[in-house]
Amino acid sequence: MPTRRAVTGRSREPRARFAEELRLLRTARGHSLRQLGNRLGWDWSLFGKMEKGETVGGPEVVQALDTHYGTPGLLLALWELAVSDKTQFKERYRRYMALEAEAVSMWHFAVSVLPGLLQTQGYARELLASGGLHGAELMQQVDARMGRRSLLEGEGAPQFRTILSEATLRTALRDVGEWRKRLEHLVEMAERPNVTLQVLPQEAGLHGLSSTDVWFLRLPDARTVAYTEHGYGGDLIEENVAVERVQRAYDATRDLARSPAESRNFVLRVLEELPCDPSS
Repeated sequence: MPTRRAVTGRSREPRARFAEELRLLRTARGHSLRQLGNRLGWDWSLFGKMEKGETVGGPEVVQALDTHYGTPGLLLALWELAVSDKTQFKERYRRYMALEAEAVSMWHFAVSVLPGLLQTQGYARELLASGGLHGAELMQQVDARMGRRSLLEGEGAPQFRTILSEATLRTALRDVGEWRKRLEHLVEMAERPNVTLQVLPQEAGLHGLSSTDVWFLRLPDARTVAYTEHGYGGDLIEENVAVERVQRAYDATRDLARSPAESRNFVLRVLEELPCDPSS
C-alpha cells in the first residue's frame, strides 16, 4: 500500500512523517549529517537512521534537535506519535492493542518471556533478534516495543498485575549487564502504585497455564477479554464463557505464586546471584 500523502505532499504515516521533518529541517539549514552530529554531540549515523525511518531515537536526542532547530516541542510531539503508531506492529496484534489502549486494568501471566510492557531495550533487542529479525526491521520493532511502555505511565494509567514464572527471571542474556538491567527494571516497576508483580516459583509444578501466556483486559464497559499467545501467534478471546474458563486457570495459578512483597525480594535475590559483569 503506498504511503498516504496530505495536501502538503508530506506523509500522514507518523513514523514516515517524523523522518521527513527531520530531513527537511536539516537540509534547510544546509548541514550534512556529520555536521549535525558534531554540533549536537551524537554519532551522525544515528541521525541518518532516524531520517531513513530505521529508528526514531530516544526523547533526549529529539529534545536536543528541537532546541537546535528552534522548534520547541514540535519534533517531540511527532516522535510521540511515531513511537505509539500501531501500524508498526504485526496485524495479529492490532485488534488486541486497540482494546489494550481502552483498558482500565490488565492482568497477565508469562511462561518464559517478559511482557513487552516490562522489557528493557537490550532484552527486547536480543529477544526479537532470536526470532529472526535483523537490521532496520529489528530496530523498528524494538523502538515500537519501547514506545508501548508509556501505557503504564502518567495519570490514568491502568492497574497492571503480572505473574512471572521463575524462568522469565533466570533465563540468561548474552550480556550479563543487560540481564542485570532487566531485573533492576522489574524491581523499579514493582514499586509503582499501579503495578503488582508476582513470581511463580519453579517448585509450584505444572498448572493450568504451563504452556500459555495470557492477558486479560478489563474494559470501561466492565467487559473482560483475554488474549493468549505463543511465539508464532495469538488468539483474542471475547466470548464470556471462554474468557471465564481461562480466568479460572489464571486464578488458580495466582494462588500458587509468591506474594508481591515476597516476589520483589525474590527478584533481588536473583540479582545477587548473577555472575559478575566482566565489563565492570
